[in-house]
Formats: sequence, structure tokens, C-alpha cells
Amino acid sequence: SACRQTLKYKIKIAALRMYTCCVERINYDEFFEKCSLPDTLNSWFLVAQLHVWICLVRIRQEGREGKYMCRYIVHSMWEDVEQRSKIMGIDAIHRKESMRAMTETFYAAIFGYDEGILSDDGVLAAALWRNMFNRQCEDPRQLELMVEYVRKQMQFIDALDGEDLLLTGEVNWRPLLEDNAQSILKVPTPTYNDAGL
Repeated sequence: SACRQTLKYKIKIAALRMYTCCVERINYDEFFEKCSLPDTLNSWFLVAQLHVWICLVRIRQEGREGKYMCRYIVHSMWEDVEQRSKIMGIDAIHRKESMRAMTETFYAAIFGYDEGILSDDGVLAAALWRNMFNRQCEDPRQLELMVEYVRKQMQFIDALDGEDLLLTGEVNWRPLLEDNAQSILKVPTPTYNDAGL
């Protein structure tokens, strides 16, 4: 029906917007620095796919429209990756190879992250270590930072209205490092004096 087509069109636009939020509203240099990642297309992709995955987890909860939107978010991502590798002057043969490698990476990562978000921090940390850090992470605090980041980002996006997301695709992210870290840490328990006051 015409109504259905209009909705599909709106969802496609929203999917592209949501993908764009994963790319333009994230400070990639900060991730490279804090996680000691080299400044390459591949590192960019690893950070991008993490945010795309967070969006997919949220949007999958929105039934049939959500599944439809997920397909377009992923589609937008591949188009962008292809564009970026063209701009970088990677020739067609290598581009095809790296796209194939990235596709494998992406689905393995999604699988690992899905398992991680449903399990405890250890499983999520292992998934991040394998996927984002490419099994190279000397500093456990980097993993800890990323586990905390994923958890708070999930909490944040879960609270957003599903219908709004389907129609606007608008996502603002929590910063990697909070200015006021206290807001995400547990509230300190009050200390009582001798009088019990």
C-alpha cells in the first residue's frame, strides 16, 4: 500500500541518519588514542561497527520495521566503507578482498558482541578484546573503559523512544570519558557518626 511504501521510505532515510550518527558524532581520534589503535581505515571500521552494532541491538527490538531498518543501517555502512576505500585509492582487487575480510569481521563481531551484552562483563570484555582490539591489548584498563562504555551506551539508547528512532534515526552518544564520572559510578554510601546521625 502507499502508506506502507511511505513508511519504508521514511525508515530508509532514518537508517541512513542513524548510520551517519555512528560516524559523525563519534570522536574517532579519541578512541584510537585511548585504545592505542593505529589510525587506519580498519581501526575506523572497528570503532564504527561497534556503534552500528549498538544501534542494531536497539532497533531489533522494534519488530518488523526494526528488522527492515537494521538491513538499511548495515547497507549504509557498506556503501560508506566502499566509498572511503575508493577515496583512499585502494584498487578494485584489494578493495574486494578487504571488503570480504571486513564482512567476515563484522558478522563475527556482531555475534561476539551479542553474546557479550547478554552475559557478564568478562564475556563482553573477551568479545571486545577479540574484535575491537584485534587480540592486542596490553592495558586491562582500556578493556575496562570499553566495557563500561558499551554498557552505558546501551543503557542510554535503550531509554530512547522506539518510534522516534524508527522515524528520525537520531542518536546522540554519551562521551567515551565522562566529565563527571561520578554520575555513572555507584553513589557512595553515607558514613554515619557515632550518634547514629
